[in-house]
Amino acid sequence: MNLAAKKWLFIKISSVILLPLMFWFIINFINIYDNNYLDVVKFFSDPVSKFLFSLFIIFAYFFSSLTISEVFEDYITDDKIKYVANRLLFISAIIIPLLTIIFLFNLN
Repeated sequence: MNLAAKKWLFIKISSVILLPLMFWFIINFINIYDNNYLDVVKFFSDPVSKFLFSLFIIFAYFFSSLTISEVFEDYITDDKIKYVANRLLFISAIIIPLLTIIFLFNLN
C-alpha cells in the first residue's frame, strides 16, 4: 500500500472515530456553556470526561494534520518548503494535544 492510500485510509478511519466524539463534545459543551468556572472544572475532572476529551483532542489533531498535509501537497511546489511545513505541522500535532492532555490531567 502506497503512502497516499495509507493517508486516505487513516483520514477515513479517524473521521469515523471522530464523529461520535464530536457529538459527545458538542452535547456536553452546550450543557456547560453557561456554567461557572467550578462547574466546568468539575466536568473536566471527571475521569470519563478526561478520557473522552483526550481521545477527541488526539483524533481531531491527527485528522486535521493529515488533511492539512494534503493541502500542502497540492499547493506548495517547493519540496524543501513542503517538507518543513509538514514536519512543523506534525510536530505541532503531537505537542499541542500532549500539552492539553497534561494540563487536563493536572486540573485537580
